Amino acid sequence: MGSMVFAVEPVLNRNAFRLPDCWRGVFSYGLAPQANRYLQEGKMDLKYMQMTDRDFVMEIDSHVNELQYKNRVYTKTGYIIWENGRRTGLLHYSVLWDNLPFLNLIYVAEPNRNQGIGSQALKLWEEDMKAQGYKMVLLSTQVDENAQHLYRKSGYIDCGALLMNGTPFEQPMEMFMRKIL
Repeated sequence: MGSMVFAVEPVLNRNAFRLPDCWRGVFSYGLAPQANRYLQEGKMDLKYMQMTDRDFVMEIDSHVNELQYKNRVYTKTGYIIWENGRRTGLLHYSVLWDNLPFLNLIYVAEPNRNQGIGSQALKLWEEDMKAQGYKMVLLSTQVDENAQHLYRKSGYIDCGALLMNGTPFEQPMEMFMRKIL
């Protein structure tokens, strides 16, 4: 099966992307049609990041700059976790090799941890990735972090590790985990 390439040109005055006319109606700003929805599980919502979420995200994620934040909003690769109408966390992913979603960050505010919110958010993200046609997801965590237990309970299995010894990014071993959707 061949692949099709098309150009997406930015439309700066509308903060959106313009697709070639032949693709109009097929994609929504270059993403699958479901990209404009939000996901809900019980009292918890997972909504795509908006520009109005900027201060909340920037306070939590010290690794993101202004341009990266805008990219998360425009590409719908960032989500805000809402609990009872309040922002309580965030989730961000990227896509490796154009076909493998990699969870960069999932964060739940301290007072809301250990209540199943992270598990629900992870489940909703996986459902969204499956709906977009992905067959597997990948994530990582440091071996000294407790998140690995959440991931294993959610069906993730170990699939590799990265050692950063002797580099400017010195840290404990980074463990990679995968899940078939």
